[in-house]
Formats: sequence, structure tokens, C-alpha cells
Amino acid sequence: MSSSIKDVAAKVEAQNIGGINSTSVEVPSGVTVLSGKNATNRTSFLQAIQAALGSTNASLKGDADTGHVTLKLGDETYERTLERTNGHVSFSGDGYLEDSTVADLFAFLLESNEARQAVARGDDLREIIMRPVDTDAIREEISSLKTKKEEINEELAEIESFKQELPTLEQRRTSLRKEIKEKREELKAKEEVIADSSDSIQETRDEKAKFEEKLDELRDTRSELEQVRYEIESTEESITALKQEQNDLQNELAELPETPMGDHADLDAEIDRLRTQKQTLKPEIQDLQSVIQFNEEMLNEGGNSVLDEVTDDGGADGDVTAQLIENGEVICWTCGSEATSEQIESTLDSLRSVRKQKLSQTSTIEDELDDLQEKQREAKRQQDQRTQLKQRLDDVDKEINTRQERLDTLREDKSDLTDHVDNLESVVDDLESEDFSDVLDLHKEANQIEFELERLESDLEDVTEEIESVESSINREDDLREQRGQLLDELEESRTRIDRTEANAVEEFNTHMEVILDILGYENLERVWIERLEKTTRQGREKVTTTVFELHVVRSTESGTAYEDTVDHLSESEREVTGLIFALAGYLVHDVHEEVPFMILDSLEAIDSDRIATLVDYLSEYADCLVVALLPEDAQALDDSYPRISDL
Repeated sequence: MSSSIKDVAAKVEAQNIGGINSTSVEVPSGVTVLSGKNATNRTSFLQAIQAALGSTNASLKGDADTGHVTLKLGDETYERTLERTNGHVSFSGDGYLEDSTVADLFAFLLESNEARQAVARGDDLREIIMRPVDTDAIREEISSLKTKKEEINEELAEIESFKQELPTLEQRRTSLRKEIKEKREELKAKEEVIADSSDSIQETRDEKAKFEEKLDELRDTRSELEQVRYEIESTEESITALKQEQNDLQNELAELPETPMGDHADLDAEIDRLRTQKQTLKPEIQDLQSVIQFNEEMLNEGGNSVLDEVTDDGGADGDVTAQLIENGEVICWTCGSEATSEQIESTLDSLRSVRKQKLSQTSTIEDELDDLQEKQREAKRQQDQRTQLKQRLDDVDKEINTRQERLDTLREDKSDLTDHVDNLESVVDDLESEDFSDVLDLHKEANQIEFELERLESDLEDVTEEIESVESSINREDDLREQRGQLLDELEESRTRIDRTEANAVEEFNTHMEVILDILGYENLERVWIERLEKTTRQGREKVTTTVFELHVVRSTESGTAYEDTVDHLSESEREVTGLIFALAGYLVHDVHEEVPFMILDSLEAIDSDRIATLVDYLSEYADCLVVALLPEDAQALDDSYPRISDL
């Protein structure tokens, strides 16, 4: 979804949002000014825009059980419904954003915006900037990339061993070819001698045929016997190798820690408990935020509306009302009892403190979840490794049994063939005459040469196949090194993503803060900047290094001497500007403009009119649509070309 709405007007319709009964407003792209006095529903309209865009930071009208907001943007329409159930407001429908977390922090800059207020409240600036970053996903990605890299490294190491082995294999192949050539020449010479000797023997055809038949059978049986001996030798060697592998697997399995299944269940249960606790805290924090925001708006905009109505009634009660106003008392809009503004502000401070405690509790739970999930992953990895080792051990055991059975069969065949050779030799000896004795010896020698030749040719075939396999693996080396290079780049990018986000946020804040201070020209305020530091803290028995954002304020004396000041000494105007530029830094670092085209701005009364105009012009460079709520006297300082909306 493209977030650009340049040259496209947005139409917002709202019912029962904040203090709005019903309204329909067209908001063009660029800067739009909501101009009006307090209690004219400007903030409520900004809440309606937030709700349509997908946020839950919007309140329902006090006397309504349902509210509705519609955003028409080009050919697309987005609708949200607010419904009050058991004192809690729920949201339904499809907003512009599926997840408004980043926009709530860095684009929806109402007075209660957390990023905007971070400076004044002394919140953890780094935590706010990094909150949208899914560190769990990054850790999973790093783990996956490391596994792939290790697999490629193992393949490359194997290729290096192949490269060292290849010359020996090629030398072995050359030697076998030479031996085969010599054996063939030897066999050919022996067959020529046999042919000459056979021609010189005079015998009857029947005797010669019977003798040669038995002689052929003896040769074939000897060859078969020799092949069985070779298979016995190979099988014994393979069994020895398998038993060595079996021993290695057993040792490796013994070295792995045995993790009881109950431990896994305890980990899963604890993770589920923490997740449930976190999910329980989330609506509580949202409810607190809604209560705080609603009461802040009532104090800032609508808090005097009840008093106004009483005053308008006139009569004798008018004197009582005047006394209440003089004494700083108001009628509570929730319970109807009398209370001072200071009492309500004190209650709000308490609510803010509770909310901050719950946010801190949520952060602690998330840290515990990270630790437990890492333990869970390590336990699973060990369990998977144990399962794989056991499976391989079972396979090796079965293979040893299979080959042992084969060895027993071969030994029986060897015994049978040995007996058969003995019998045949006896028969041939009986048929042999002096004329045949030399020929018999020649045939035996020829049979042995043929057998040795077959062995050499079989070895040559095996060596050739092994060389081809090694060469094929070596040919993959360049591709594997290229893949590893890409994995290393991806791994470096993943490992440094958090650092780069932190560094970029600091750079964006410092750069824009320097520019805006130069433009706004605050007296003796030279610089406001963030320093990114690493601090070592103790968590239990371990020391943990964490990153913090430290905010610095530099002022100058009348003589031009610079000195370090504290954030507490910032004026309200300076503090507001600093908070807004911090929110802008988050807006830019997280590319919020690519997700949502709106930036909304409210409660700038602490800043003087000319500086508000300059600040609005500056922020308008970064959002397709900037909607700002201003008092009429502040709105006058803005460019006349910016459209004004006063009827809500």
C-alpha cells in the first residue's frame, strides 16, 4: 500500500468521537490548520483521524455507547467503530494501518504522545526509539544465518581435505592402470604358452574335453573363492569402521546434558505465564492512557463547559458559581462532585505514575521472556541433537547387525567353496597325466592372473568414481564461497541493524535539533544533543552492557562562554520543541512516511506564534499531510496559503 496522498484530498466523517456529535470534513494534502478556541473539538477531530488510520488512542463521547469514523482516501474507504462495553472501549473495523504502533509513537503527536513527552518526563529515550524494532525476529534471523554459514564452512573444510586427497587418488589411479596393463600382457603371454603346450599334447578328444571341463570348473571356483575372501575382508573392515562410529556416537551422546522433559514443560508454562501477564498489562496500559488523555482534554478544552452552563442559567445561583470559580473549584465530569483543578491534576499525576510503572513492568517481563525463550531454544537444540544422535546410533547398530549377518554367510560360502576346490583338485589330479601336469600348472597360473586382473579393474573403477566425486565437490567451491560471502554480509547487516537504528536516530535528532534551534533562535540556548553511551549494569550475578541515550543541553553566557545545563532548566517552549524533534527523529529513522501519509499535531500553546509557524513549515517537509490544531491567534502567524478549518 502506497502511503503517498499528494494531490489527493482525504474526507473524514466522525460520530461520537471525543466531544464530536457528528462532522464531515475534507482534509487536503499539505498543511491543514484546525483553528479555534479551546473546547471546539479540534483534538477530538485529530483523534478521529488517528482512529481511522488504525490507532486505539481515541475516546468515545461520554454520553454515547458507540462511535464511528470513516476515512475516504482516493478510491479507498476505511471504517472503524468504537463501542463501550463494561466501561471499556473496544475498536472494530479496518483502519488504514494493520498495526499503528510506530505511527502512535512518531506521527500522531498529540499532547500525550509518548515520544513527544519523553524529554519532559525523563523517559528512556533509547527504549522509545527501539520499541518498534522486533529484536526477537532479528535474533532468530541471526541464528538461522549462523547455522547456514556453519554448514557451508563444513562443506568448504571437506573440500580442502578433498583437494589434499586428490593427488594421492590420481597417483593411485595411474598406478592401477600401469598394473592392469602389465597383468594383461602377462595373461596374454601365459595364454600363448598354454596354447602351444596344448597343441603338443596328443590325447583322445574325450579325455582332453573332460580334463579341460574340470580344469575350467576349478578355475571358476578358485575365482569365486578369491572373490568371497575379498568380500569377507571388505565386510570386516566396514564393521570395524561402523563400530568406531558407534563408539564416537555413544561418547558424543554421553557428553550431551540430559534435559528432563519436565524442565521443558516448566519453561513452556513460565513463558505462557509471562505472555499472559504481558497481554493482561497491555489493555490496562491502554485504559490508563485513555483515562489520562480524556481527563487532560477535559481540563484543557472542555473542563469549564459545565461551569459555563451553570453560569448561563443566571439567577441567584450565579453568585455561588462565581465563588466556585474564584476558589478554583469545578464540578467533576465523572462523578458530579466538587473538586479543585489541583486535585484533578494530582490524580492525573498518580495515573501517569501507575502507567509508567506498568510500562516498566512490561519491559521487565519482555526481558524475562527473551531469557526464557533463549533457554527454550537451546533446550530444543540439544534435544534435537540428542534425537539425531540416537537415530544415527540406531541406524549404525542395524547396519552392524546386517553386515555381521552378511559376514557369517560369506564365511559359510568360503568354507563350502574351499571344500569344493579341494574336491576338484583331487578330480583333476586323478585325470592328470604327465602330459597334462604342465598344462594344469599353466592354467592355474592363468586363473590367478585373471583373478588379479579383475581385482585391479574393480579397484580402478572405485578410484575413478571417487576422483569424479571429489572433483565434483571441488567444482562447487567457488559457489559455496560466494554463498558464504552473501551470508556474512546478511549476518553483518542483521547484527548491526540495532546499532545502525540507534546511531541513525541520534544523528537525525542532533542534525534536525541543530537546524531548528538555529532557525528558532532561542536566547542563549546553543545546543541540545543526544549522546549514545554504553553502560554496564548488574543483573543478578551478571554484568550486562546496555546502550543509553543521554540528552545534553548547552547554553552560553552573555560573554559567549558555553556551559553544560540540565534538561530540567529548559523552558516549556524549549522542552516542547525538543520533544517534537525527538519524535521527528523516530519518524525518519523508522520511515513512518512510507506507512502512513499523515502527521498530526496539537497543543503547541507553550511555543510562541512565530516559532510555531516556523516549526510547522519545517515539519511539513516530511509528511504528505500535516494537520495541526492551533488557537486563532497562533494560526494567524502561519502562511495564508494553508487552508483553515474552524467548523467541526
